Amino acid sequence: MSTISRIGLALVIIGALNWGLIGFFQFDLVATLFGGQGALLSRIVYALVGISGLVCLGLLFKPNEEMDGVTTGPSRFTRTDMSTEFGEETDFEKEREIARRKAERRRNNLK
Repeated sequence: MSTISRIGLALVIIGALNWGLIGFFQFDLVATLFGGQGALLSRIVYALVGISGLVCLGLLFKPNEEMDGVTTGPSRFTRTDMSTEFGEETDFEKEREIARRKAERRRNNLK
């Protein structure tokens, strides 16, 4: 997510919290902090929150990068070995035997 998108999202959250305060308690925090609804600073904050809403509207329709990798790129789901899908377990006896022999050689070399 870009820096502009993050700033926009933060301002949208601030706007949403302000609307929640207005809805539940009839308290406009932005107007209280910046000198009323008609004050220049309040109007700037309201305008920035509105512009941020437009920026975040673009995020709503942005494709999810994680899902794009699964559907269009190389996928981890294209394995041809599906033996575990049918309840069969992979046999690791050979790997265990090799690891046991290596550990045994290391112990013998240390002595």
